[in-house]
Amino acid sequence: MTVELARLKQDNRRFRVRFRLPSFGLQRFPAAVAAAAGFLALMAICAVFADMLAPYSYEEQSLLGRLQPPFWLGGSGGYLLGSDELGRDVFSRTLFAIRTSMAVALLGTVIGALFGTFLGFLAARFRGWVEDLVMMLVDCQAAMPFLIIALAVLAFMGNNLVLFIALMGIYGWEKYARVARGLVLSAQEQGYALAVHSLGSGGFRLYFKHILPNVLSPLIVLLTLNIPDTILMETTLSFLGFGIQPPRTSLGLTLGMGRDYLLTAWWIAVVPGVVIFLTTLSISLVGDWLRDRFDPTLQ
Repeated sequence: MTVELARLKQDNRRFRVRFRLPSFGLQRFPAAVAAAAGFLALMAICAVFADMLAPYSYEEQSLLGRLQPPFWLGGSGGYLLGSDELGRDVFSRTLFAIRTSMAVALLGTVIGALFGTFLGFLAARFRGWVEDLVMMLVDCQAAMPFLIIALAVLAFMGNNLVLFIALMGIYGWEKYARVARGLVLSAQEQGYALAVHSLGSGGFRLYFKHILPNVLSPLIVLLTLNIPDTILMETTLSFLGFGIQPPRTSLGLTLGMGRDYLLTAWWIAVVPGVVIFLTTLSISLVGDWLRDRFDPTLQ
């Protein structure tokens, strides 16, 4: 009896080993991060296919259907998330607002990352007065409140989409410059950099062909962590009326337009507010996970 029981256990163990499914590293992928990545994928689909998913144009008005509640609150079935003060579909406007806000945030963050990384490499490459000048600019940018600067620029120079994206690109570039400079200074002392330099490869070839690929992971992690800040800055400026202007729409603009109807039509402001909260939270969770996985200083 004991021998048969042992044989059954051994056969069971062999069966489990033989038919074990691959894990693909999912045990290292937390449920919260998986949910955040799924939500970001959904936001990307909404941004790319907003024209196909939206039942109405974000500009289409119907005064007869203004301030309709969502369908689950007894509203018209034609308005999935209700309508605003001009009878525009909140669901359609949210889809196009996601496209605008995500595009501005991504473009602004990438511009700031490229600009700051380039200046950081310049400071580490030439040192001396070039490094002093770059670090002085970094300290000035970090010391000045960016919101006041952006409000002043938009108030005096007017507002257009190109200028607004450029302002978003200026926001946060000093972080990349400081981090890139430190990474390059550390990489210069590594064996591969000294070997390449001894073989006669110097200047920009050494820094952008050999050093940049080896310090790129922390910069990419920093980029993912900076995207939520850019989204919130765009939301703040649009909420105050200095960001995206009508007839365009964005999450911050929709949120600002709905603040006057919080008691009578709360869904106008709550829907974009929830999207902003979940988007920034999801990006932060994914960014923290990437930092824990790929930042060599945390290994």
